[in-house]
Amino acid sequence: MLKLRIITALLLVAVLGGALFYLPVGLFQLLLATAVLIATWEWSNLAGLSGYLKRAGYVFVTALAMAALAYFAELSRGLNAEWVRNVLVVGGAWWALALLWIQGYPSSAILWGASSARMVMGWLVLVPAWLGLCYLREQPGGEWLIVLVVGVVAGADIGGYFFGRAFGKRKLAPKVSPGKSWEGFWGGLGVNVLWACALGFWLGGDSWQLLLAIVVPASLVSVLGDLVESMLKRHRGIKDSSQLLPGHGGVLDRIDSITAAAPFVALGVLFTGFSFL
Repeated sequence: MLKLRIITALLLVAVLGGALFYLPVGLFQLLLATAVLIATWEWSNLAGLSGYLKRAGYVFVTALAMAALAYFAELSRGLNAEWVRNVLVVGGAWWALALLWIQGYPSSAILWGASSARMVMGWLVLVPAWLGLCYLREQPGGEWLIVLVVGVVAGADIGGYFFGRAFGKRKLAPKVSPGKSWEGFWGGLGVNVLWACALGFWLGGDSWQLLLAIVVPASLVSVLGDLVESMLKRHRGIKDSSQLLPGHGGVLDRIDSITAAAPFVALGVLFTGFSFL
């Protein structure tokens, strides 16, 4: 299983890295949309939709919403910053509500347990994340801004794993994800602060301050993406969102933390004007 996981991970890195740096912006945004729609199909199962027709309908409505959003936000046509900002703010506010529901699980399921509520949750998770990544890719040096998103998630995950293994005692969300600890959470944040400061000092000027203003909030919220998916999988009684990626589960299992971090990185870039160029 470990060998299969490594092979799949290397293939994903090669394909996505090549697409990020070599595809035209519009085609990369289309590739992102395709990945999000695959994740939407997987979310339809988490939402409790049964039958291919209902699940396909959910994906179709999501695709229409993304197309409409791309039009009004003027993706690949100069960008309408006001539309982008408003959608990202809504996406960011959603994660504050998600935190309350995670803390209140399983009692909170009375608020979101209905299939229709979980469908709306899927849109709030996936669509702002997609728009945030599309916005970042259109910025100067946008490919590196997306690498920044991945770096935040990787730092939180790696720091969380090692600090959790070494020092973890207090459970972060025991009824949702018993393996996560507060020590791991703060360890992941510490790792992200360290590399953000190092990168900022290397870039020079006030880059370290801007990077901290972007990285810290994104790191804090990134864990919520994983916890929300874990909460819904527990509610549904399943282990993985799908078996699409050998050894890794589904697309949603791989991008859950990115869905939370991406809107916050995009908002940070929008408000601070940070750029790698």
